[in-house]
Amino acid sequence: MLSTLSFIALFVSAVQAGKRGLAWPYYNAPLNPGKFNTGNGKVVAIYDWETYAPPSTNGNGGLGFIGMQRCMDCDSSPIAQLASRHKAQGWATVFTLNEPDLNGISASDAAAWYITYINPLSIKKAFPAVTSSTASGQGLDWLAKMISACAGRCYADYINLHWYGSSFSAFQSHVQTAHAKFPSYTIVITEFALTNPSGGAAAQASFFSQAFSWLDSQNYVTLYFPFVATSPSLMNSVDGGAASYVGTGSCLYNNDGSLSTIGKLMLSQ
Repeated sequence: MLSTLSFIALFVSAVQAGKRGLAWPYYNAPLNPGKFNTGNGKVVAIYDWETYAPPSTNGNGGLGFIGMQRCMDCDSSPIAQLASRHKAQGWATVFTLNEPDLNGISASDAAAWYITYINPLSIKKAFPAVTSSTASGQGLDWLAKMISACAGRCYADYINLHWYGSSFSAFQSHVQTAHAKFPSYTIVITEFALTNPSGGAAAQASFFSQAFSWLDSQNYVTLYFPFVATSPSLMNSVDGGAASYVGTGSCLYNNDGSLSTIGKLMLSQ
Protein backbone atom coordinates (compact mmCIF):
# COMPACT_ATOMS: atom_id res chain seq x y z
CA MET A 1 0.00 0.00 0.00
CA LEU A 2 1.28 3.47 -0.88
CA SER A 3 2.17 5.75 1.99
CA THR A 4 0.48 9.15 2.05
CA LEU A 5 3.71 10.86 0.98
CA SER A 6 4.21 8.43 -1.91
CA PHE A 7 0.61 8.95 -3.05
CA ILE A 8 1.04 12.72 -2.94
CA ALA A 9 4.25 12.51 -4.94
CA LEU A 10 2.59 10.35 -7.58
CA PHE A 11 -0.45 12.63 -7.74
CA VAL A 12 1.64 15.78 -8.09
CA SER A 13 3.55 14.09 -10.89
CA ALA A 14 0.27 13.17 -12.59
CA VAL A 15 -1.06 16.71 -12.31
CA GLN A 16 2.06 17.94 -14.08
CA ALA A 17 1.23 15.59 -16.95
CA GLY A 18 -2.43 16.58 -17.28
CA LYS A 19 -5.07 18.91 -15.88
CA ARG A 20 -8.35 17.11 -16.50
CA GLY A 21 -10.58 15.56 -13.89
CA LEU A 22 -13.96 13.94 -13.32
CA ALA A 23 -16.79 15.68 -11.44
CA TRP A 24 -18.42 12.53 -10.06
CA PRO A 25 -22.03 12.65 -8.72
CA TYR A 26 -23.14 10.63 -5.69
CA TYR A 27 -25.50 8.52 -7.83
CA ASN A 28 -22.77 7.22 -10.14
CA ALA A 29 -22.30 3.74 -8.63
CA PRO A 30 -22.91 1.84 -11.92
CA LEU A 31 -20.17 3.73 -13.79
CA ASN A 32 -16.41 3.08 -13.95
CA PRO A 33 -14.04 6.07 -13.70
CA GLY A 34 -11.17 3.78 -14.66
CA LYS A 35 -12.26 4.15 -18.30
CA PHE A 36 -10.49 7.52 -18.18
CA ASN A 37 -7.31 6.11 -16.67
CA THR A 38 -5.75 4.99 -19.93
CA GLY A 39 -2.14 5.83 -19.13
CA ASN A 40 -1.97 8.85 -21.43
CA GLY A 41 -1.95 11.18 -18.40
CA LYS A 42 -4.68 13.52 -19.62
CA VAL A 43 -7.28 12.74 -16.94
CA VAL A 44 -5.65 12.68 -13.53
CA ALA A 45 -8.20 13.54 -10.81
CA ILE A 46 -11.70 12.86 -9.52
CA TYR A 47 -13.91 14.50 -6.90
CA ASP A 48 -17.49 13.83 -5.78
CA TRP A 49 -18.48 16.96 -3.81
CA GLU A 50 -17.91 14.91 -0.63
CA THR A 51 -15.18 13.63 1.67
CA TYR A 52 -16.09 9.98 1.11
CA ALA A 53 -14.62 7.89 -1.70
CA PRO A 54 -16.33 8.03 -5.11
CA PRO A 55 -19.30 5.66 -5.53
CA SER A 56 -18.48 3.56 -8.58
CA THR A 57 -17.77 0.07 -9.85
CA ASN A 58 -14.03 0.75 -9.54
CA GLY A 59 -13.38 3.10 -6.61
CA ASN A 60 -11.53 6.14 -7.85
CA GLY A 61 -10.46 4.26 -10.98
CA GLY A 62 -6.80 4.87 -10.22
CA LEU A 63 -7.25 8.64 -10.42
CA GLY A 64 -6.22 11.05 -7.67
CA PHE A 65 -9.24 11.54 -5.40
CA ILE A 66 -9.76 15.07 -4.06
CA GLY A 67 -11.97 15.38 -0.99
CA MET A 68 -14.43 18.28 -0.90
CA GLN A 69 -15.95 19.68 2.28
CA ARG A 70 -18.86 21.14 0.31
CA CYS A 71 -20.70 22.60 3.30
CA MET A 72 -19.72 23.79 6.74
CA ASP A 73 -21.08 20.55 8.19
CA CYS A 74 -23.22 17.93 6.46
CA ASP A 75 -24.53 14.47 7.26
CA SER A 76 -22.68 12.99 4.30
CA SER A 77 -19.42 14.83 5.05
CA PRO A 78 -19.32 15.71 8.75
CA ILE A 79 -16.80 18.41 9.54
CA ALA A 80 -15.70 16.41 12.59
CA GLN A 81 -14.49 13.67 10.20
CA LEU A 82 -12.69 15.92 7.73
CA ALA A 83 -9.20 15.44 9.15
CA SER A 84 -9.60 11.69 9.72
CA ARG A 85 -11.02 11.10 6.22
CA HIS A 86 -8.16 13.07 4.72
CA LYS A 87 -5.64 11.02 6.68
CA ALA A 88 -7.28 7.68 5.87
CA GLN A 89 -7.63 8.36 2.14
CA GLY A 90 -4.39 10.30 1.61
CA TRP A 91 -5.68 13.25 -0.39
CA ALA A 92 -3.12 15.56 -1.95
CA THR A 93 -5.68 18.38 -2.24
CA VAL A 94 -8.88 19.51 -0.53
CA PHE A 95 -11.72 21.51 -2.07
CA THR A 96 -14.04 23.53 0.14
CA LEU A 97 -17.53 25.07 0.29
CA ASN A 98 -19.74 24.59 -2.77
CA GLU A 99 -21.20 27.87 -4.12
CA PRO A 100 -21.45 29.61 -0.74
CA ASP A 101 -22.15 32.85 -2.59
CA LEU A 102 -25.59 31.46 -3.52
CA ASN A 103 -26.17 29.42 -0.37
CA GLY A 104 -26.46 32.11 2.28
CA ILE A 105 -22.96 31.77 3.75
CA SER A 106 -21.37 35.11 4.54
CA ALA A 107 -17.80 35.78 3.49
CA SER A 108 -16.80 36.50 7.10
CA ASP A 109 -18.33 33.26 8.40
CA ALA A 110 -16.61 31.32 5.61
CA ALA A 111 -13.25 32.89 6.51
CA ALA A 112 -13.59 31.96 10.20
CA TRP A 113 -14.65 28.41 9.27
CA TYR A 114 -11.78 28.05 6.81
CA ILE A 115 -9.19 29.18 9.36
CA THR A 116 -10.51 26.69 11.91
CA TYR A 117 -10.96 23.58 9.78
CA ILE A 118 -9.05 23.91 6.50
CA ASN A 119 -5.85 25.66 7.54
CA PRO A 120 -4.67 22.72 9.72
CA LEU A 121 -4.67 20.26 6.79
CA SER A 122 -1.12 19.87 5.49
CA ILE A 123 -2.09 19.54 1.83
CA LYS A 124 -2.97 21.77 -1.13
CA LYS A 125 -6.10 23.82 -0.46
CA ALA A 126 -8.69 25.61 -2.57
CA PHE A 127 -10.85 28.53 -1.53
CA PRO A 128 -14.61 27.84 -1.77
CA ALA A 129 -16.03 27.23 -5.25
CA VAL A 130 -17.85 30.37 -6.38
CA THR A 131 -20.30 30.82 -9.22
CA SER A 132 -19.85 33.02 -12.27
CA SER A 133 -22.60 35.38 -11.08
CA THR A 134 -21.67 39.04 -11.49
CA ALA A 135 -24.26 40.27 -8.96
CA SER A 136 -22.98 42.25 -6.00
CA GLY A 137 -21.95 39.94 -3.17
CA GLN A 138 -21.78 36.88 -5.41
CA GLY A 139 -19.18 35.17 -7.56
CA LEU A 140 -15.76 36.79 -7.60
CA ASP A 141 -17.06 39.65 -5.47
CA TRP A 142 -17.98 37.19 -2.68
CA LEU A 143 -14.54 35.59 -2.95
CA ALA A 144 -12.82 38.98 -2.69
CA LYS A 145 -14.82 39.69 0.46
CA MET A 146 -13.82 36.34 1.97
CA ILE A 147 -10.13 36.89 1.24
CA SER A 148 -10.41 40.33 2.82
CA ALA A 149 -12.08 38.80 5.89
CA CYS A 150 -9.27 36.27 6.11
CA ALA A 151 -6.82 39.15 6.65
CA GLY A 152 -3.94 36.99 5.49
CA ARG A 153 -4.82 34.09 7.80
CA CYS A 154 -6.34 31.70 5.22
CA TYR A 155 -3.74 29.41 3.69
CA ALA A 156 -4.78 28.57 0.13
CA ASP A 157 -3.17 27.49 -3.11
CA TYR A 158 -6.09 27.83 -5.53
CA ILE A 159 -9.21 29.79 -6.25
CA ASN A 160 -12.06 27.54 -7.37
CA LEU A 161 -14.40 28.58 -10.17
CA HIS A 162 -17.75 27.38 -11.49
CA TRP A 163 -18.99 28.71 -14.82
CA TYR A 164 -22.13 28.19 -16.88
CA GLY A 165 -22.95 30.32 -19.89
CA SER A 166 -23.50 30.55 -23.60
CA SER A 167 -20.11 30.78 -25.33
CA PHE A 168 -16.43 29.95 -25.14
CA SER A 169 -15.51 33.64 -25.32
CA ALA A 170 -17.60 34.36 -22.21
CA PHE A 171 -15.96 31.45 -20.39
CA GLN A 172 -12.49 32.58 -21.40
CA SER A 173 -13.22 36.13 -20.29
CA HIS A 174 -14.43 34.97 -16.88
CA VAL A 175 -11.33 32.87 -16.23
CA GLN A 176 -9.05 35.70 -17.34
CA THR A 177 -10.92 38.14 -15.09
CA ALA A 178 -10.52 35.81 -12.13
CA HIS A 179 -6.80 35.46 -12.78
CA ALA A 180 -6.35 39.23 -13.05
CA LYS A 181 -8.32 39.77 -9.83
CA PHE A 182 -6.48 37.09 -7.82
CA PRO A 183 -3.01 36.79 -9.42
CA SER A 184 -1.44 35.29 -6.29
CA TYR A 185 -3.36 32.03 -6.72
CA THR A 186 -3.59 29.46 -9.47
CA ILE A 187 -7.03 28.29 -10.58
CA VAL A 188 -9.07 25.10 -10.46
CA ILE A 189 -12.37 24.99 -12.35
CA THR A 190 -14.56 22.32 -10.81
CA GLU A 191 -17.76 22.81 -12.84
CA PHE A 192 -18.25 24.30 -16.30
CA ALA A 193 -20.43 23.78 -19.36
CA LEU A 194 -22.74 25.60 -21.73
CA THR A 195 -26.25 26.06 -20.39
CA ASN A 196 -28.54 23.72 -22.32
CA PRO A 197 -27.41 24.74 -25.82
CA SER A 198 -29.83 24.15 -28.69
CA GLY A 199 -27.12 22.17 -30.47
CA GLY A 200 -26.97 19.60 -27.65
CA ALA A 201 -23.92 17.35 -27.45
CA ALA A 202 -22.43 18.73 -30.68
CA ALA A 203 -22.49 22.27 -29.31
CA GLN A 204 -21.00 21.12 -26.01
CA ALA A 205 -18.27 19.22 -27.86
CA SER A 206 -17.33 22.32 -29.85
CA PHE A 207 -17.23 24.38 -26.66
CA PHE A 208 -15.17 21.85 -24.72
CA SER A 209 -12.75 21.38 -27.62
CA GLN A 210 -11.95 25.09 -27.51
CA ALA A 211 -11.94 25.20 -23.72
CA PHE A 212 -9.69 22.17 -23.21
CA SER A 213 -7.05 23.44 -25.66
CA TRP A 214 -7.06 26.90 -24.13
CA LEU A 215 -7.01 25.74 -20.50
CA ASP A 216 -4.13 23.37 -21.20
CA SER A 217 -2.11 26.34 -22.48
CA GLN A 218 -2.70 28.54 -19.41
CA ASN A 219 -0.01 27.99 -16.79
CA TYR A 220 -2.18 29.51 -14.06
CA VAL A 221 -4.87 26.82 -14.50
CA THR A 222 -4.00 23.70 -12.47
CA LEU A 223 -7.04 21.42 -12.86
CA TYR A 224 -10.40 21.54 -14.62
CA PHE A 225 -13.52 19.38 -14.43
CA PRO A 226 -16.24 19.59 -17.12
CA PHE A 227 -19.77 19.09 -15.86
CA VAL A 228 -20.46 16.23 -15.60
CA ALA A 229 -19.05 12.67 -15.39
CA THR A 230 -22.33 10.78 -15.57
CA SER A 231 -24.81 9.39 -18.12
CA PRO A 232 -27.98 11.04 -19.48
CA SER A 233 -30.23 8.40 -17.93
CA LEU A 234 -28.71 8.81 -14.46
CA MET A 235 -28.83 12.59 -14.66
CA ASN A 236 -32.44 12.63 -15.85
CA SER A 237 -33.59 10.19 -13.20
CA VAL A 238 -31.77 11.69 -10.21
CA ASP A 239 -30.89 15.31 -10.99
CA GLY A 240 -33.60 16.75 -13.17
CA GLY A 241 -32.64 20.29 -12.20
CA ALA A 242 -29.17 19.92 -13.69
CA ALA A 243 -30.59 18.18 -16.76
CA SER A 244 -32.92 21.13 -17.35
CA TYR A 245 -30.25 23.77 -16.74
CA VAL A 246 -27.26 22.27 -18.54
CA GLY A 247 -28.80 19.53 -20.65
CA THR A 248 -27.49 15.99 -20.91
CA GLY A 249 -25.26 16.73 -23.90
CA SER A 250 -22.27 17.39 -21.65
CA CYS A 251 -22.38 13.95 -19.97
CA LEU A 252 -19.09 12.08 -20.24
CA TYR A 253 -20.80 8.66 -20.42
CA ASN A 254 -23.45 7.08 -22.61
CA ASN A 255 -26.31 5.20 -20.98
CA ASP A 256 -24.54 1.86 -21.50
CA GLY A 257 -21.50 3.05 -19.53
CA SER A 258 -19.28 3.65 -22.56
CA LEU A 259 -17.64 7.03 -23.11
CA SER A 260 -19.72 9.68 -24.88
CA THR A 261 -18.43 12.05 -27.53
CA ILE A 262 -17.43 14.46 -24.77
CA GLY A 263 -15.85 11.64 -22.76
CA LYS A 264 -13.74 10.59 -25.71
CA LEU A 265 -12.71 14.21 -26.22
CA MET A 266 -11.30 14.19 -22.68
CA LEU A 267 -8.82 11.51 -23.77
CA SER A 268 -8.18 12.33 -27.41
CA GLN A 269 -7.53 16.05 -27.54
